[in-house]
Amino acid sequence: MMSWQTLLAIGSGGFIGAVSRAYLNGYFTTKFPHDLPFGTVGVNVLGSFLMGILFAYFMYTTIFSTTIKSFLSTGLLGALTTYSTFAIESFVLLHNGHVVLALSNILLNTFGSIISAGIGFYSASTYLK
Repeated sequence: MMSWQTLLAIGSGGFIGAVSRAYLNGYFTTKFPHDLPFGTVGVNVLGSFLMGILFAYFMYTTIFSTTIKSFLSTGLLGALTTYSTFAIESFVLLHNGHVVLALSNILLNTFGSIISAGIGFYSASTYLK
């Protein structure tokens, strides 16, 4: 069973992550106006990059407690990145007949996030070794 401190850390991180997502989503959408939902792509790719960096730190250092790890990964970055928004935006694009945009959204979010997580992890791992 998780401690109340860890649960509070996840909830606090989730609040900050969700508010950050709303802000960044608006920023990306304003900066790159397009039919493709770049706001969701932006937060997913950025959040995945940051998750890669964090996991390298978690693997190569012992400076973070379980509570802090939970705050940063499950809370903050879990709420910053957003699979449900990605899913509904992809569905709506498909439903409205925008097959190329929907496939672009799916590919950018999926592969962009995985590649960004790997780049973040390997960049931080190189630094930490």
